[in-house]
Amino acid sequence: MKFPEKSLPTLFIEEPPLEFAYGQTCPNPKDGLYLYGPHQRPKRAKEIRVGVVGTNAGIGYFKSWAEKLKRRVHVPPPSKTDKANRLHLANFPGIEEAFAISYEVDDFVCYSLDKSHITGATSLLNQHEAVAKTVALYADKVKRHDKDEEQAIDVWVFVLPEEIFERCKPEAKRTGVPKLRGEFAGRQKERFNAPLFAGILDQTEEAVFDDVPDFHRQVKAQFLKLGHTTQMLRETTLVPEEFTNAAGYPTRKTQDPATIAWNLATGLYYKTQPSPPWKLSGIRPGVCYVGLVYKVIPNDKRDFVCCAAQMFLSEGDGVVFRGANGPWKTSNYEFHLGAEAAKSLMEMVVAAYREKHNENPREIFIHGRTFFDNKEWEAFASAVPEGTNVVGVRIQSTDGDVKLYRDGDYPVLRGSAVVLDDKNAYLWTNGYAPQLDTYIGPETPNPLFVSVLRSKEAFPRIEGVLRDIMGLTKINYNACNFNDSLPVTVRFADKVGDVLVMGSAKDAERQPFKFYV
Repeated sequence: MKFPEKSLPTLFIEEPPLEFAYGQTCPNPKDGLYLYGPHQRPKRAKEIRVGVVGTNAGIGYFKSWAEKLKRRVHVPPPSKTDKANRLHLANFPGIEEAFAISYEVDDFVCYSLDKSHITGATSLLNQHEAVAKTVALYADKVKRHDKDEEQAIDVWVFVLPEEIFERCKPEAKRTGVPKLRGEFAGRQKERFNAPLFAGILDQTEEAVFDDVPDFHRQVKAQFLKLGHTTQMLRETTLVPEEFTNAAGYPTRKTQDPATIAWNLATGLYYKTQPSPPWKLSGIRPGVCYVGLVYKVIPNDKRDFVCCAAQMFLSEGDGVVFRGANGPWKTSNYEFHLGAEAAKSLMEMVVAAYREKHNENPREIFIHGRTFFDNKEWEAFASAVPEGTNVVGVRIQSTDGDVKLYRDGDYPVLRGSAVVLDDKNAYLWTNGYAPQLDTYIGPETPNPLFVSVLRSKEAFPRIEGVLRDIMGLTKINYNACNFNDSLPVTVRFADKVGDVLVMGSAKDAERQPFKFYV
């Protein structure tokens, strides 16, 4: 983009406030939860029902951590070698005090897996088969519980030995793994005369190759249909001191215990309660935000692409809609929906908003990483009712071409923006945060490049668009962070798409966003 010759105006967007219990607001989710509790705080702590699947050791590790979460977890004092800025860290007050939920560890529903069975499954020569059978070890325990037991479970926790993380992901090197031949030829990478799995998996003889060999994505895809939320935890996250190298140091560098406690408790709350722990405060009524998701379908000879939409409201929680598969990838490596597919997707968004609020939205902001072509945009605009404005916004990360400094040497304030014109601006969603008195980052932060590309009616002010994006960086409920660098509409687009293109997610119904993370 050509810069204007005149000086460029700069803006500072105040840190967006979040709302907690009793209508109280605070910019920091940890402070808000510590002082007030979740924004839908009940009068009495709600007891959640937790199911755990793992090895005997893994179940024990999680139970120990669950007991820790019921008490205060302190930020450890800095060591002699750890002199990094620690102002963003905070003590964890206990899950009932911060989130108003509780549980009895002795009441956890636990299903144990034999470690040798996990080792055997992850060692299969064909990685597709290895991942599918490893997923089946965990999923079968849940399916059997649903079939045989009356006790409902609010969230399933899968505790993973490190070999699952190392062997059950795409492009895993799997060096030193004793390869077992299994039922598939080791050279087979796609559908081709695949044998039956003899009832071990809920898939047809060749469908195993429709799933990318990734444990995390396959679990999320399967559980979309089962209707359960899941939380996956590595054993090395729970007890890093138990896994050391020859020098006696932990094999993995993990976060401090208090931060792990905050993140784990946030996930348990978000995945068991109807509303998220906090919401954006002061959002204009009648506004919703839609993140477009495109992902190439693996093992599809037509080179088709799956399209979906993530819708987020002021309450913060999201819903994912699966759109049509089709030839949405263009010759210039951008993605554009056909008219019918675009119209259908937007109609689903409007219907879901109306279902929740009993009225049509006033504004729909569509966030994406590419442009919108004419046919696609006309279909979006025609699908919304009269009186609803649709705005198309492109949000792109930058690679360091533009830098902004404070006082010549210090990182720029988070919320700083350089406005190029009434439709384009650079926005720093990372930077020095006065509320924390620190900058959380290893290097000079890079901005997002924000462009307001299309609007059904009058174009909104660029300042308002930037303010909304800042707010959307604060509703990642998969962790308890002060902020993310990307708005939630864009940040999770790849992860949502990765799940939706799995063969095991085919025909999955509309599910809340919490099922995907």
